[in-house]
Amino acid sequence: MDKFIKNILLVEDDIDLGNVLKQYLVLNNFEVTLCRDGLIGLNAFKENKFDLCIFDIMMPEMDGFTLAENILINNNSIPFIFLTARIMIEDRIKGLKLGADDYICKPFEPEELILRINNILKRKIINTNDSICIGEYKFDISNFLLIYKENKIQLTEKEALVLQYFIKNSNKVIKRSDILNEIWGGNDYFSGRSMDVFISRLRKYLINDKSINIKSIRGIGFCFNVQ
Repeated sequence: MDKFIKNILLVEDDIDLGNVLKQYLVLNNFEVTLCRDGLIGLNAFKENKFDLCIFDIMMPEMDGFTLAENILINNNSIPFIFLTARIMIEDRIKGLKLGADDYICKPFEPEELILRINNILKRKIINTNDSICIGEYKFDISNFLLIYKENKIQLTEKEALVLQYFIKNSNKVIKRSDILNEIWGGNDYFSGRSMDVFISRLRKYLINDKSINIKSIRGIGFCFNVQ
């Protein structure tokens, strides 16, 4: 964590858990806005600037998935974490497909949440004026933009991180575990499924230039080829 205070939007309808988490986050030098339902959380997001969001899934007025979808319309690069007592695989996959940076099942220790938040914030791209040419594309790092001729594709922060990692390691075999540990902060089943979703998106974004190829290497990982 750097010396600047990070602002977190916490949306949790369990009063006791919400208060405990807020107190623990404040003790760890975060500024926290606590909301009791999804609709209030959405309004708070529109009125304030946050560095990260934490959503419970089962909430009144608006559930966590719907809240995330609405927030991503306003800011598709904001990192967010789902908290839930639900353990259905379908729910976890749905959350990761929405672009969640993490998914924590209740009960959990507050220390675990702090560690995961810090890991996500450490992976945030530092704003620069740099841009990178990839074949016929231009990658505007600071604005998370992938540009092809007159078309601009707004990347999420994690999509940008994966693309940067591929560019850094272009034309060589990259292990799945290395990508997961570097960008997701761990190598587990759900992180792997999430990674596959993001890589699938990047393939679609880069489809206009046939000299660029994200090749899957069976049993190992990927190779980002640029001819």
